[in-house]
Amino acid sequence: MDVARRERAFLRVAGPDAADYLQRMVSNDVEALVAGGSCPALLLTAKGRVLAPLLVWRRGEDDYVVLTEPELGEAVRALLVRMRLRSRCEIEPEEHVSALVFGGGDGIPGDVPGAVEVLDTGLEPTLTADELEVRRIEAGAPRWGREIDDRILPAEAGLDRTHVSFTKGCYPGQEPVARLHHRGHPNRGLRVVELVDTPAGEAELVHGGKPVGRVTSAARRPDGSVVALAYVRVEVPEGARLDLAG
Repeated sequence: MDVARRERAFLRVAGPDAADYLQRMVSNDVEALVAGGSCPALLLTAKGRVLAPLLVWRRGEDDYVVLTEPELGEAVRALLVRMRLRSRCEIEPEEHVSALVFGGGDGIPGDVPGAVEVLDTGLEPTLTADELEVRRIEAGAPRWGREIDDRILPAEAGLDRTHVSFTKGCYPGQEPVARLHHRGHPNRGLRVVELVDTPAGEAELVHGGKPVGRVTSAARRPDGSVVALAYVRVEVPEGARLDLAG
C-alpha cells in the first residue's frame, strides 16, 4: 500500500435543501448518491468553462462534504453562499487531513485512477510529491492549475466522461457542455506523451511543421525518462512523433 498526502479544502453543505441546491449548481448527479457515496463534479461558468473541480461526498441524508483544491476553497464557498438565495442549507468550511491510498482499501474514489481518498486516518505518506506527480501524469489525470483552468472545456480534459451527468436537470454551463457532447467534439484533447527532456513551463508541440498543442505537466521517472501531459489537436494520430518548438 502506497500513501500520498492530498492537499484539500473542505466545505460542509447541510440542511433540508442541500441535495436540491447542489444538484442545481454542479455538473454531476449528486441527488442519486446514497449516504456514503461520492462523485466528481464541476462548477462551471455560463459558457461551460471550468471554475473548480470538486469531489462531492454524501456523508448523510442531508449532509454533504465538498472537496476542492486548497486555493479554490474560499472562492467555491463564496460562490455557493452567494447563489444559495432561499435554499435551506448551511455552507461552511471544515478541517480534515486527506490522503490518497494506492493498492486497495475503503475510501472515496480519488482523482488519480487506482487510488482512494481517505480522511483523518493518520496514515504517514510513503510517496513523495514528485512520485505522486509521476503517477498522476501516467494515469492521464488532469490537475487544477496545470491541465484545468478557466480556459478549458470539460470535454477537452476528458472530464465529460467522469464529472458530468447528461441525464440530470439544469445547472450553470449545462447547455454548451451538452451541445458539444451531442453535436460535435472538442478540437483538442489531453494525451500522455513521452519527452526526451523536461521542458521549462508550457512548451509548444509541433507536428509536420505546424503547432498542434502544448505541454501542461511533465515529470521525470526514476529511470530518467520523462512523461508529460499535453493538449494535442484531435487530428494528430496516436503514436505520432511530435517536436518541441525551438
